[in-house]
Amino acid sequence: MADFPEGCIADIISFTTPRDACRLCSVSTTFRSAAEANTVWERFLPTDSSSLVARSTLLPTFSRLKDLYISLCDQPLLIDGGRKSFSLEKETGKKCFMISARELCIIWGDTPQYWKWISSPDARFEEVALLLQVCWLEISGKIEVSMLSPLTLYTAYLVFKVRHEDFYGFKTQVGNTTIGFVGSGEIVRGTAAVDGDYYEREEGDGHNYPKERRDGWMEIELGEFFYDGRQEGELEMKFQDLSSHWKDGLIVLGIEIRPK
Repeated sequence: MADFPEGCIADIISFTTPRDACRLCSVSTTFRSAAEANTVWERFLPTDSSSLVARSTLLPTFSRLKDLYISLCDQPLLIDGGRKSFSLEKETGKKCFMISARELCIIWGDTPQYWKWISSPDARFEEVALLLQVCWLEISGKIEVSMLSPLTLYTAYLVFKVRHEDFYGFKTQVGNTTIGFVGSGEIVRGTAAVDGDYYEREEGDGHNYPKERRDGWMEIELGEFFYDGRQEGELEMKFQDLSSHWKDGLIVLGIEIRPK
């Protein structure tokens, strides 16, 4: 292998994975140079990554595509006026998106009596939605399915946290979740509990419960969707709690779609 031209080694590495490329950097100086070549990381980046990056108001500048790849894995990039974020799954380079609360359809979201828009120091978006008081809780989001990585099983999550001093109305309540194409009868339905600490869990009950994320927020699964690269239209994800109980203290960051 030491007799191979560096360009040939880089071409071989480009058919592996980002993890393999990073590991091969430790083989030798020649392998390091080849593994860090732009031709390698151009293959690992999504084909439309440049157009997605161009949709950001804060355009990142990197001399190497490897640095751009790592940045998109570690730091989600705000796009579309700061109402969505775009990132990459580090292992595979698959695309991940989060739709901000401002971009979601929140029933009564623009009524100050029921919801309040606030800032949060640990939020990636400028605003988050604080629930003041509702009986009818319905939150949904849409994304063009063509933005996703083909041949990928995606999972959608509602990302939130609670303001403990005001949080009530979710105890023993289970909401309904759906994911599917807009206007299509092919919808995957499920159930999820926002208040995972107090809901009386039963083994095998089929409900999704909140889990803490690495960024400190919580998330509940809304459903799975496999994008084969041929489907067209908008993918819609929804959470509903239409019980008669008044609810308060929920803080919504957005809906995230990422590879399972």
